[in-house]
Order: sequence, then C-alpha cells, then structure tokens
Amino acid sequence: MREHFDILVVGAGISGIGAGYHLQTQCPGRTYAILEGRERLGGTWDLFRYPGIRSDSDMFTLGFSFRPWTEAKAIANGDAILRYLEDTAREFGIDRHIRYRHRVIAADWSSDEALWTVTVEADGRTRQFSCSFLFLCSGYYNYARGHMPAFAGQAEFRGRIVHPQFWTPDIDYADKRVVVVGSGATAVTLVPELAKQAAHVTMLQRSPTYIVARPSEDGIANWLRRRLPGKMAYMLTRWKNVLVGQYFYRIARKHPEKAKERLVDMVRCELGHGYDVATHFTPRYDPWDQRLCLVPDADLFAAIRDGRADVVTDRIARFTPEGVALESGDLLPADLIVTATGLEVQLMGGIPVTVDGDVVTWSDRLTYKGMMFSGVPNFAIAFGYTNASWTLKADLTAEHVARLLNRMARRGMRQVTPEPQVAVQPQPFLDFTSSYIQRVAKELPRQGHRKPWRVHQSYTRDLLALRFGRIDDELVFSNPEPARRRVA
Repeated sequence: MREHFDILVVGAGISGIGAGYHLQTQCPGRTYAILEGRERLGGTWDLFRYPGIRSDSDMFTLGFSFRPWTEAKAIANGDAILRYLEDTAREFGIDRHIRYRHRVIAADWSSDEALWTVTVEADGRTRQFSCSFLFLCSGYYNYARGHMPAFAGQAEFRGRIVHPQFWTPDIDYADKRVVVVGSGATAVTLVPELAKQAAHVTMLQRSPTYIVARPSEDGIANWLRRRLPGKMAYMLTRWKNVLVGQYFYRIARKHPEKAKERLVDMVRCELGHGYDVATHFTPRYDPWDQRLCLVPDADLFAAIRDGRADVVTDRIARFTPEGVALESGDLLPADLIVTATGLEVQLMGGIPVTVDGDVVTWSDRLTYKGMMFSGVPNFAIAFGYTNASWTLKADLTAEHVARLLNRMARRGMRQVTPEPQVAVQPQPFLDFTSSYIQRVAKELPRQGHRKPWRVHQSYTRDLLALRFGRIDDELVFSNPEPARRRVA
C-alpha cells in the first residue's frame, strides 16, 4: 500500500521548511508531507556541531521572506539559526507534516499513473509513498560523509584526527596544539573559536582564500527595528543587503584586479604591513571565482594578531606521530588535527531517479530556471546561489513550484515537463572553480545559453522571472485529468 500526497518534499532543512510554508499558503487544498532522513529538522544547522559554527551570510537574507529574523546579530551562530528554524516550523504548523527517519532511497515516475513512487527506509523497514509532484530540498552534499583526502601516514599520528562534519562533544582541544587543514568557510570559523582555549592553532592551507571581515551586527537593521514595525524593518534590511551584495558582486566581476587589490588591502589593514599578506591572503584566482569567506568582527585576524593562531601556506608531505610534515621540510607539531577539507557533493540527495523505467543521467539534462530538468516531469529541486544567501533562491523556487501546481490544476493537466522548443547550447551548470564543484563537474546537469535554461546568480533577475514572469515558457503540459479526458 502506498500512502499518497499531492506533493512530497524531501528534506526538512531551511529549504524544506520554506517549501512547506509556500505550499500550504499558496496551494491550501493540496496535501503534502516532508520526508526527513534524520531524527530532527534543521538540516545543516542540526548536523554541524563544530565549535563556532555560524552563518556565512547575513540572517536578513538567509532568513525566510515570510518570517523576520529578530535577533541582534546578523551573522548568527548555529544554535540561534536552529532555534529560528524550529520556531518557524512550529509557528506555521509545518512540523506536523514532517516524517522523521524517512530516508528516500528511490523515486520512479510513471506517466500512465501520472505519479511518482517514492521508496523510503523508515525504522528499519522499506515502505512506499506516491505523489503527484516531487520537490527535493535535500541540499547538495552528503550528510553521511565529508570530503577527506587520503594523507600519507595518517595511522602514525598519535593524536586525534577529526572532520568538522562529525564533531562530537568529547573532542578536547583545551591547551592543545591544533592544526586545521583547509582555508574555506569552515576553517576560518574554527580557527578563532578553537584559539580561545587551545595552546595554539595553525590554519594550514595549500592556497589562500579571499577573506572579508564584517561586523556581526547590522547597525542599520537594529536602528530600523527601533523605529519601524518589525516586518517593515526586516524587508527594508533584506533589500538593502540584497542590492548592496549584488552591486559589489557586479563590480568585482567587472573589475577583478581592482576588487582583488581592495580585498587584499583590507586584510593588510587588519594584520599590518609587516605581515606576509601576499603569501597567505592573496589568492591566485579572481574574486567570486570561488565564494568569499566571511569573518564576523574580524575574529580570525584578531586571533592572528594576538599570536593565538597563525596561517601556514604549504603542502602536506605526510602525517607523522608528532604532527604534519610539510613539503617545504617544516614540521607542524599537533595534538589534534582538524581536516576542514570540504564537503562531498551529492546530486539529488543521492536518490536514483527513473522516468517510465529509464534511469535519469543528470549530466545529460538541462536545468530549467535553475529548478527543473529537461525530460523529467513534475520534479523540482531547491538550489541556492553561490554569490548570495541560499534561502533567497530557495524561497523563490518554492513560490514558483506553488504557482506551477496551481497552473496545472487550472488547465486540468497532471503532468508538466520542461522541453526545449528551440535548440539550446549546453554549458556548465556553475561557473565556479571551488574544488568541491570541480570534483563532480562532469556529473552535474548542464545549463543553456539562453533563458529559461540559463542559471542566473542574480536575485533580482530571478525575482522578476519566477514570481512575476511567464510560468509556461517551454513547458509541456500533458496527461489530462481523467474527468477532462472523458469530456474531450
């Protein structure tokens, strides 16, 4: 027996909770459930428990459009974000639609039935659901495994090696020598937090990353909240941050050398002209070829200035019993090694998908409006921006899915499939050089050279297209409802 819902959402993180709100608000007659493989909601913000975990975007854009962020800090810690998600799900009754410990292991579309059959592992048993529309909000990385390169000599190290994705409360770093391998968002978060208790922390990187300091509190936002109604102050701050972010992104892409010079100078102002900024904080790539790292209140730079932390730019030769041997010949002594070496990208939550018995190979598909795929009916994903907050795009995607469902109902059609009507030239899905993307680049879907097959890293363009633009651009509506078929 299959339990049926009009819409199944996979994942109860920030995207899934947002999807639940928009579905029940814009499609009140539809039934939906959220299938969550873990035992709690929150996704990233429940999974990651390493010291200092925080947002790398401001909460006025990482927060939902429909529920204001009310805390003073714009760059918030993980616990505060998790509370915000839990409170949102409870306030709008979204939590009553979540099925915990339901891990999706397969999804199969039947055009004859105009249904998805979704196979789930739940409490040690396999069961099935059916739905008319499948909406994946499961993020883009593997929750069960992080990216962990094989370092020579790992077994020889006498201390402990831990990946931040699997941090546990028993990990002791007080008064210890810590080496954090990596220079991304996780590393720059960990280093200043660990440095508060550790004897010393070294951030060991192969190459530098662009790092930008920003106040953890948004002074304008807090000023507006004291003078305006909460929702109005929130929306004004949200738009201020969106527009400022887009402006600086466009300037950086248009004038990369000037942007690079400015970003590096900002670091030099923090660390002083005697610090070797050229070696440790001057990347070889242009700004926004990879995501910029944010450090609130310049905490990383403060830890370096105070001597509690330092940065070493070199390559690992091998691990030794005492620490890390570098290709330069130096040895970094360590009691604890934290491998902040990144995420393992997992397409579609690792779920095998078939359409009428044929396995979907995602690299053969074109992405439609950054949310659906050519030849795959009644299927969408939430995928955020690389140059702005994830939730901005996830919110728009959920709104658009709801619009699409309502259009299908008005037309009396059970199936909608993106299909190019004019030739489309395939291009890479993301113009991004980050290692975690490049490792899976050949497996990713493609985007097209023109709309609606092009992925825009622009909230304002997507807002116009997804909230106000044409909804049936190069979509094929088919499979009439049985009652309409009989009338015809």
